[in-house]
Amino acid sequence: MRSSAEILRFRRAAARTTLDPRDERRDAASGPPPFPSVIRRLAAEVDRLRDELEQSRRHVRDLEMRSEQDSLCPVLNRRGFDRELGRALDHVRRYGGSLGVAFLDLDGFKPVNDRHGHAAGDVLLVHVAEILVDAIRSSDSAARLGGDEFALILWNLDQETAAAKARAIEAAIAAVPAHIGTQALAVGASCGIALAQPGDTAASLTARADLAMYARKAERKIMMARDGPAASESPAQAMMSGVRMSSR
Repeated sequence: MRSSAEILRFRRAAARTTLDPRDERRDAASGPPPFPSVIRRLAAEVDRLRDELEQSRRHVRDLEMRSEQDSLCPVLNRRGFDRELGRALDHVRRYGGSLGVAFLDLDGFKPVNDRHGHAAGDVLLVHVAEILVDAIRSSDSAARLGGDEFALILWNLDQETAAAKARAIEAAIAAVPAHIGTQALAVGASCGIALAQPGDTAASLTARADLAMYARKAERKIMMARDGPAASESPAQAMMSGVRMSSR
């Protein structure tokens, strides 16, 4: 049998754990929150989180786009060019079609930059980039790879149209000077184009475009040394050179 002391301790413990009837009445009176109001609060929270997620996605897309745009010119940077070229080559492998890559290097840019300052050089680079954007189709892409080197991704070309396109781009750049105050600053350009071949990678295609550009640059230097500056110019370029000479 339990001792009287044990029974007393048991009763005291039971008394401490017994719920106060007043607490039970308060709980019964207040009750759980109405179910429809809980649903409304949850729906509002879901909408808020959905809006925050969409804002975050837009922010990420904006950052990705900015990371692929040149910081100075209205064209892609090298990262954007590499991405677009990779996509273009994948498209050609899967669906066929012709693709060309043009590399351009400006002739006479360094003297302009040295004589008139970096601000004038920046204006000239933006001017050239705008000419390139105007000279290509909406399906093509233009990029600045760094310094005064530009690149183009061109669709639906063969050897004949590629050569004509390269000469037309050179002529367009030389024919339209950039106006800075009262000065008209102009540069030339050497453009080389390589057409994608079966099995090409981005590296092999751009390497051939780079070689074509340097070959064209060397050709223009030889022509200028042999026959003078007008030898490497189209009629439009020669006309523009005459205008610049007469204004001196």
